[in-house]
Amino acid sequence: MLKKILSSEACAECRLCCIFDRYDVWETPVFTEELCERIKSLRPDTRFVTKDGGYIFRVGELQGDQIFSCPALTEKGCMLGDDKPFDCRIWPYRIMEVGGRRAITFASICEELYNRPLSQLVGLLKEGLADTIFAYADLHPEIVKPYYEGYPVLLFEKKPL
Repeated sequence: MLKKILSSEACAECRLCCIFDRYDVWETPVFTEELCERIKSLRPDTRFVTKDGGYIFRVGELQGDQIFSCPALTEKGCMLGDDKPFDCRIWPYRIMEVGGRRAITFASICEELYNRPLSQLVGLLKEGLADTIFAYADLHPEIVKPYYEGYPVLLFEKKPL
């Protein structure tokens, strides 16, 4: 979805969006049941918990600087390929609820896109990506996360929740 502004090679090399510490576990992606089964078939020890109609991976309590990697992450990148969860396909864009409205925000931790002009990041949204994100959220409200301070809002949905 982001191929116009983000190369697959840059993502595969970085993998920062696939690793979580105790402060960003809230940002884990939401998986479908089918993707959970696919991951568990390759990594049987993986556990998921339900979240508003979807599934997130179960992360135990992390201590100090301890990190948790997505169970779909391998040495070669994501084992799911193009079948990644929607959250992953649009990252570093996030959809969040801000003051009763859905908004598309940006995770500035993505170094590859952080240095891009804001006009380019918003431009991609206005070219149709925003419509795709909001339409997916209509069908899968579990991907909408509460607003987290520090995420710049790039675009509000035109209609209220």
